[in-house]
Amino acid sequence: MALELTDTNFNETIKEGITLVDFWAPWCGPCRMMTPIVEEIAKEKTDINVGKVNIDAFPNIAQQYNILSIPTLIFFKNGEPVHQSVGVVSKKAILDKLASL
Repeated sequence: MALELTDTNFNETIKEGITLVDFWAPWCGPCRMMTPIVEEIAKEKTDINVGKVNIDAFPNIAQQYNILSIPTLIFFKNGEPVHQSVGVVSKKAILDKLASL
């Protein structure tokens, strides 16, 4: 299951290794389409961190990464953002990007 990221655990979660972060909101239809894909990846890819940031609950994290549209996925490597994807994307596209990191 994807970890709910908050002000308290965000930096600690992304600081080492590969982390996939899904920026979402409960009212966002496309975000609800991404949720099962992100959850599947969290179950299958135990060698990476997978987290979700509710932008309504934690707007400062969204602002820090200039999130203007959701869903947005940011791929982090050792705490640094290395790729960003906006909108609904396929599981294959996400897995392909993770494999390239």
